[in-house]
Amino acid sequence: MPEHDTGPVPLGSVRHALRVLEAVAAHGEGMTGELLARETGLAPAHLAGLLRILHRERYLERLADGTYAVGEAAALLRGGGDREQTLHGRLWRTLARLRDTLGAAVCLGRYRDGELEIVLSAESPGAPAPDGWPDIRATGHATAVGKCLLGQLDHEARRDHLARYRPIRLTPYTVADERALLGALDRQPPTVPVLDLRECSLGTVCAAVPVTAGATVGSLGLALPVEDAHRLRRTAEELNTHAARMLLPLAL
Repeated sequence: MPEHDTGPVPLGSVRHALRVLEAVAAHGEGMTGELLARETGLAPAHLAGLLRILHRERYLERLADGTYAVGEAAALLRGGGDREQTLHGRLWRTLARLRDTLGAAVCLGRYRDGELEIVLSAESPGAPAPDGWPDIRATGHATAVGKCLLGQLDHEARRDHLARYRPIRLTPYTVADERALLGALDRQPPTVPVLDLRECSLGTVCAAVPVTAGATVGSLGLALPVEDAHRLRRTAEELNTHAARMLLPLAL
């Protein structure tokens, strides 16, 4: 059967793929598909599809005897001097494809060591990045990516961030009152994309969805010029269907 891209990856499949990789990594001499099915508890048909994807993306290597071992991509991501470069390369290529698919600038944000940060972004002349992304620590209260990250933290971590980076009014639409901002974060449904409707920049609207992998708190965001605001909700929903693609490299 030819290998091809089948579209958005369900979150459950990403978790199952991680289960497969963990099982293979625990067996240094390779594993058969039958043994993988027993150890992971996955249905053979579902497992076969995961194995094709993981092999195609070089997370798994198929040995001459038909067994599976950890592939080059997974080995590099797990350790070694090239780990960060390899991870960033894979993530950026994914972001660039997503930028072209959505017709919007996209970025990957993360909360690490008590700080909000933009890990990578992909933009183009036709899909420019908003002004607020480079300084996400100070603009987190007004950007969709920042609010999505803050929304995944507990109350004390949110208050700690806001104590160090006081919310300020960037546009007439910015919520700069700390109590109102915390209340809005509490009310945000976890499965609904977070929106920024000209809160950070009058010329930009944004959306973001969580991409949490293990202990990593992440957020995938997009930005559109305000003249394309009519596309925001539809594009945000499409972004949500692609978010799981970011989990596998992040988790590794």
